[in-house]
Amino acid sequence: MPTTAPHALADVTASDSTLRRFLHGLPGVDAVGLEARAASLGTRSIKTTAKAYAIDLAISMVDLTTLEGADTPGKVRALGAKAVHPDPTDRTTPATAAVCVYPDMVAVAKDAVAGSSVKVASVATAFPAGRAALDVKLADVRDAVSAGADEIDMVIDRGAFLAGNYMKVYDEITAVKEASGAARVKVIFETGELSTYDNIRRASWLGMLAGADFIKTSTGKVAVNATPANTLLMLEAVRDFRAQTGVQVGVKPAGGIRTSKDAIKFLVLVNETAGADWLDNHWFRFGASSLLNDLLMQRQKLATGRYSGPDYVTVD
Repeated sequence: MPTTAPHALADVTASDSTLRRFLHGLPGVDAVGLEARAASLGTRSIKTTAKAYAIDLAISMVDLTTLEGADTPGKVRALGAKAVHPDPTDRTTPATAAVCVYPDMVAVAKDAVAGSSVKVASVATAFPAGRAALDVKLADVRDAVSAGADEIDMVIDRGAFLAGNYMKVYDEITAVKEASGAARVKVIFETGELSTYDNIRRASWLGMLAGADFIKTSTGKVAVNATPANTLLMLEAVRDFRAQTGVQVGVKPAGGIRTSKDAIKFLVLVNETAGADWLDNHWFRFGASSLLNDLLMQRQKLATGRYSGPDYVTVD
């Protein structure tokens, strides 16, 4: 993934004025239409074998997350073990995509998932507020990468974005991308703070122009996180971006997705909007902590015909 705008749109980022002109020239979002389409797709129903496939796919897309001040090495090791074998009683259960932790817990997480397909993602850049100088943010990133992070989840400077200082946001993303080396970068917009769908569309394109490997809705630390509507809007953006540049970018809704029913609704959004190419954990993730348990309970119900309940899954 390039660290600067793809050639097809390279001139867009030549200056602050050209970037502003491009972002404000994007089509306005029909909020009513967007929400109606998201609601309509959410009514789709899948059954039996298709549902079993969707649940396993959703499990494989989870970034199993703990981002609390009270996180301990023991909790992170337990989370890593759960990511590798979500259901110890059934080894056919797929592993999750990643575990997501703070930078100081990366080494612990890396050791816990060693030898498996599970990646270690680390939030960085003064998560969740992003209120720090750029050199501090980059030190945060380099610390996580040196500890072994495979992926970096960075937050944008929402204050700069909302003030219209798009080039500052662009430059920070490109600097984080460079500091991340081989680690994939997920750019978090905190959509609940961006106020409008037009801003979410602009942020999506800005992140992709700057070289994001993923665009991500939220930190999970504010009142409004991932919704079907804002995720649909971001899926439209990655679809259109690939059509223009040939570059594919992933999407990660995070925060508020707690049930299998919710997860399947999001998978329908992916399939119907971006297409089957995104139905893979290399291109779509769920940022979640409690979602995995419900997916496991629903999986057990499909296999046994009985709903085991929360006492039969581990408490994170």
